[in-house]
Amino acid sequence: MSQDGAGIDLDTSLGYLLKEAASALRAAMEEVLRPLGMTITHYSCLELLAQRPGLSNSELARGAFVTRQSMNVLLQGLERDGFVTRPAEPPAGKALPTTLTPQGRQSLAAATAAVRSVEIRMLSGMTDAEQSAAFRALQSMTRSLRTNAE
Repeated sequence: MSQDGAGIDLDTSLGYLLKEAASALRAAMEEVLRPLGMTITHYSCLELLAQRPGLSNSELARGAFVTRQSMNVLLQGLERDGFVTRPAEPPAGKALPTTLTPQGRQSLAAATAAVRSVEIRMLSGMTDAEQSAAFRALQSMTRSLRTNAE
């Protein structure tokens, strides 16, 4: 508890523990992606495109939890480096659908293996049942926060 008794007890705060776990996960992912020349946002963008080809800049930004401006800068770099392609003109509306190139897919395969190794390490102390329970609990927390915010 804080010294004046008005704060939360960090030792028992689930929110604080989630933030601590997210920070540790981010650091571990950065460590394995750095040698591949990637950031977490770079990896997230490629993974999203592999699973949902043709996403727009805005959709990718939402999926990677960054601003549209940040995603636009990243996409310009990924396009310049040959990882993604975008049409010169939007096929409809304003959105430029983005797709992975073969080079992008190859780069993603190495990154996915590296990130998966981090997830395996993160879950190594848990049984399958504990992993399933944690997954359900996190989904429930996310749903509750999103539902109650509307």
